[in-house]
Amino acid sequence: MKLLVDNNLAPRLAEGLAGLFRNIHHIEHIKTKFGTGDLPDETWIERLGVEGGWSVLSGDIRIAKKVPSRELFLRSKLVGFFPLKAVLDLPVHKQAARILTLWATMDSLSTTVASGCFEVGITSTRLKQIA
Repeated sequence: MKLLVDNNLAPRLAEGLAGLFRNIHHIEHIKTKFGTGDLPDETWIERLGVEGGWSVLSGDIRIAKKVPSRELFLRSKLVGFFPLKAVLDLPVHKQAARILTLWATMDSLSTTVASGCFEVGITSTRLKQIA
């Protein structure tokens, strides 16, 4: 899986996941990939779509719910994982624990669906698709 962690999540979360999955998955924080975290959502979404094969871990659930950005995200053939506020409020090590608990499902979805947006909940062992 190629996973971009957006600027609403800590760079150290991306670094920790990248270290854990080195030589298995490609994980980058948006600031590392693009040299800045200040890109408009439309810009980085389009760039990832052009490259192809990317999934996104984003703390900005508006991307998955607001019509213009959602349509662009899905049209760009991205698979998005969006932690709910309860997850975002956790310390980074507990955020990582939630993500690792769901990692196999995230990995599977990233290769089996063409595009989609999924909630990362606080307790569930499943990912709920965002309609």
